[in-house]
Amino acid sequence: MQKDTVIFDLIDKELERQRHGIELIASENFTSLQVMEAMGTSLTNKYAEGYPGKRYYGGCEIVDQIEQLAIDRVKQIFNCAYANVQPHSGAQANAALMMAVLKAGDKILGLDLSMGGHLTHGSPVNFSGKLYKAFFYGVKKDTGLIDYEMLEEKARTEKPVLIICGASAYSRDIDYARIRKVADEINAFVLCDMAHPAGLIAKGLLSSPFEHCHFVTSTTHKTLRGPRGGIILMKTDFENPFGLKDPKGNVRMMSHLIDMAVFPGTQGGPLEHVIAAKAIAFGEILTDEFTSYINQVQLNAQAMAKAFVAKDYHIISGGTDNHLMLIDLRNKNITGKKAQETLDKAHITLNKNAVPFDDKSPFVTSGIRVGVPAITTRGMKEADMQTVVDLIDRILTNIDDEKNIATVKEDVKSFMNQFPLYPELK
Repeated sequence: MQKDTVIFDLIDKELERQRHGIELIASENFTSLQVMEAMGTSLTNKYAEGYPGKRYYGGCEIVDQIEQLAIDRVKQIFNCAYANVQPHSGAQANAALMMAVLKAGDKILGLDLSMGGHLTHGSPVNFSGKLYKAFFYGVKKDTGLIDYEMLEEKARTEKPVLIICGASAYSRDIDYARIRKVADEINAFVLCDMAHPAGLIAKGLLSSPFEHCHFVTSTTHKTLRGPRGGIILMKTDFENPFGLKDPKGNVRMMSHLIDMAVFPGTQGGPLEHVIAAKAIAFGEILTDEFTSYINQVQLNAQAMAKAFVAKDYHIISGGTDNHLMLIDLRNKNITGKKAQETLDKAHITLNKNAVPFDDKSPFVTSGIRVGVPAITTRGMKEADMQTVVDLIDRILTNIDDEKNIATVKEDVKSFMNQFPLYPELK
């Protein structure tokens, strides 16, 4: 078969783009080479509907072992009793979890997307806002911190079946115990979507949701530095509260309902090549090397936030506890869209993002979201954060000067040559 040189040439160009640029998208990272290698193996050929030991196809004895390793390793990371590693993404994990515990039209309560939440936490354009009746809490205007009083008031008034905590653009730790307290008061479930800070939670750098939340979902990329995918976890399994029973009359456990919601409820065959890559990434997370890495992520984020504040950038909540920060550019008279597009010209990649109480549309926005997992993987330390902020500031303070943009682009390329990416790949 003839090699598709058009596609492989584009793949080579993407590798070069990644090598020469400063990657600051908070939801992106660079996997290890062995994680990438696993995704390009013969496992992609294997169809394996079902779960280890309970497949609908023959020839699954090898993928059963691989998937079980992924399950065992992620349970060890988070010291939990249950794990489903099949979701194709974080959104799929949330969809399956909601299917397991909700009926169409049930009430849910999540952090508003415009306040740092996520599409799958009730946005009207998403399945979560179309299938379920969504209500929202926000952040306080003066501090940028979650408004727990609003959360509690909405919970008591609306009595949702599910309260969702977690965010896509929130830089502070979360008070899971306080959320669980009001959930118990109204007999609600609590779901933590830890997709962004999961790597920091894994190593005890942020509060753990597992002691207080019934369910935890996550992506496996971002701060976990694995392949793109999702997982569903529970600290302890428990009998389903709906009274559903098996053919023998025994009450079904929640793990059964979640497994059934993933397959056949929302997905078909699992991606066993991706699950193998997840297993490798989970093994890496269990090492001291990853502990050093994720500690550096937190240190780098705090150093970057300090450097931005010193240049009079307005960080929502004033700083960060995790791996990212949300910056309101209104005091710089720049839109998020303009900042993203211009920085992209200089090979500095981040994303425009709405800020709390934004007066601009989601397609323009007043802010940018900045994250450090990927540049930390490249080997950067705290001192390098000042250099990155200086390069960003050179663009944003002279945003329409094409000559300046070209100069910064060359400086970015020179700077990134100090931090090789996949030198094994030629």
